[in-house]
Amino acid sequence: MNSARMPRGYRGYIGSRPIFGQRTAQHVQNLVVRDYAQSHKLLLKLSATEYTMPGCYMMLLQVLGELPKLDGIIAFSLFMLPHRRERRRAVYEQILGQGKTLHFALEALQVADFEEAARVEDIWLVKQAAEWQANAWQMPGPFERAIPER
Repeated sequence: MNSARMPRGYRGYIGSRPIFGQRTAQHVQNLVVRDYAQSHKLLLKLSATEYTMPGCYMMLLQVLGELPKLDGIIAFSLFMLPHRRERRRAVYEQILGQGKTLHFALEALQVADFEEAARVEDIWLVKQAAEWQANAWQMPGPFERAIPER
């Protein structure tokens, strides 16, 4: 009998919420995940689709519960993870603690250890800083507040 472990496969994780204000059709997300899996020679299982409600991660929790039967997860984008840092950290700990890997197809990133998770967190910090800057530009400055509207 062959002593090499048979691959269990990776569960795809796609969503129906916008990312950066843009919606990506689910079939397109599945194509991106499938192409990523093929190019990295990973066995892909059917994708779980996250619900639309903001802040809902029910399907992610379900997939995390399946980890003992999987090699890991291939998410469409890293920006599908929870927005709160401590919740993302819990996701990394659950996956890495079981010796599994987390992949982000759109960004072509893999998280196989906490150093790689820290890189993903750096990307989140850049995104949050960019959002803060964009919102700051939309706030009226002292000059705009001094001019009465007619």
